Formats: sequence, structure tokens, C-alpha cells
Amino acid sequence: MSSSRTARAAQAAALLLAVAVALIPLLWMLETSFKSNREITQDGTLYPHNLTTSSYHSLFSGREFGSYLANSLVVTFASVAIALVLGSLAAYSLARFHLVWGAERHVGVGLLTARILPPIVIVVPAYLLMGRLGLLDSRLGLIVIYSAFNVSLVVWMMESFFRDIPVDLEEAAMVDGDSRLTAFRRVILPLAAPGLVATAIFATIVTYNEFLFALVLTSTPRAETMPVGAATLIGRINTDWASMSAAGVVGALPIVLFALLVQRHLVRGLTMGAVK
Repeated sequence: MSSSRTARAAQAAALLLAVAVALIPLLWMLETSFKSNREITQDGTLYPHNLTTSSYHSLFSGREFGSYLANSLVVTFASVAIALVLGSLAAYSLARFHLVWGAERHVGVGLLTARILPPIVIVVPAYLLMGRLGLLDSRLGLIVIYSAFNVSLVVWMMESFFRDIPVDLEEAAMVDGDSRLTAFRRVILPLAAPGLVATAIFATIVTYNEFLFALVLTSTPRAETMPVGAATLIGRINTDWASMSAAGVVGALPIVLFALLVQRHLVRGLTMGAVK
């Protein structure tokens, strides 16, 4: 009995430690955003003695942080939506049709290599390509690049979900008069919805936080995203730590709210197919 209590206590302690490691930096960032720079750099106070929201005001009044945030939201939503449409169709084709020499079993992994490669390896070709297309420093350029990377992730993840859905269901729909595309839309997509949601969550988080391509392909606030905008607060001589913390808080809010809204769908999507 004592050994089981010890095991439970150890599990509880490990859980508390994990929660502390995850939350303490976020709490520190939140309280730092309400401090003045004097409290941060000179006084070194543990908590804000004089609460101030000046760092939040400066973000949206003189630093165009609203543009950075809007760019991130537009680019993320558009690129993930495009990738889900194209990637789902491609994944369905790989799950249902046979290619020469059984290539359908390897296409998904082959596409995923584009995701595995370090971004720095292909950032120069991407820059030259966007320059030739006239898409440098534009939201559309980022949407094209992010959509291309997200398609590989969608294909790789959704192929397994489509393979788990019995072929008999869509064949029955086609016997009733549906075309294959209609059967895919009316029968297969609703059944694969948890997988689509899980895939969309991963793609959204990765795209929203992407920094390197946004840094290289954009140069003005009309297209720069939130991570790049936050980096502009780091100067050569000093850093505005209060504004940096405020930018982190504001930038994290959309993705945190998104994660809270879809967390049950994420669990369902990840466990889909685990119990037959």
C-alpha cells in the first residue's frame, strides 16, 4: 500500500514539475509586460510594483504591431486552408489508387522530406523564386511558400486516416448515384473530420510560429508577421524588454485561444483508429 502511495506521490510531483516548467516562463513574460523598463533592467523587481500598460500602448500606437498580427492571422489561415484542400485530395488519391511499382506507399514519405529538410537549406532558392514571381514582401508570397510546406504535412497525416475508412462506404454511395468526388465530399470527409482537425492544428501552430522565411521574404510591416515584428524590438544597443514581453503575450493569445477551442478535437483526431 505504501509503495502505491509513493508511486502516486512521485507521479504527482513529476506532473507538477512539468506544469511549472511549462507555465513559469509564460507567467514571467506576463508580469514583465506590466513592468516599466526601469523595474526590469535596474530595480530587478520580482513582480511589478507599479502596474503599467504603456508597453501594450506602444505596440499598437508607434510600432505597427497590429499589422504584424493581422499578417500572421491572414497568412496562417489562407495557407492552412489551401493546404488542407489540396493535401486532402492528394492523400485520398494515394489511399485509394495504385501507382506504378507501388509508388503510392512512398509518395507521402517523399513529400515529407521537404518538411524534414532544415529551412535554411532552401530559403535562398525560395527567395530567388519569389523574386522572379514578384512576390517578395507580400502576404501572397508567404501564403504560397507556407502552403507548399503544409501540403506535405497534410498528405502524410491524412493518408493514414483515409486508409482506415472502409472503401465499401464510398462504393455504396457511388452505387446510389454519387460521383467519386461527391462521395468523397459527402461520406469520406465527415468521417475523416477528426483527422482534418488534428492536421489543421499542427499546420496552424507551425505556420503561425514560422520565423525564417518570414524574415527573409518580407521587409516591411505590410507583410512581416508577428514573430518578425517581435524581433524588431531587439535593438543593437538595448532591448525594450517590456514591449518584447507584451508582444509575446499579444502574439500568443490567438494560438492559445485556438488550442483551447479545438483541444477535444485534437485528442479525438490523434486517437482515431486506435480502437478498432
